[in-house]
Amino acid sequence: MQPLRTQLKSFAADQGGATMIEYGLIASLVSIGIIATVSVIGAQVTAFFQNVASGFKS
Repeated sequence: MQPLRTQLKSFAADQGGATMIEYGLIASLVSIGIIATVSVIGAQVTAFFQNVASGFKS
């Protein structure tokens, strides 16, 4: 078993958790961007098809 001081130094030097958090933040920002884009484009596509449908009715 390693002494406590050695374990604390090893824990402080470990970068694995920080990298995982960074990847999680990047993934969440990308997903927010995708959701925003889809909602804006979805509203425009809906309006377009409503205009097309009203053109067929007249």
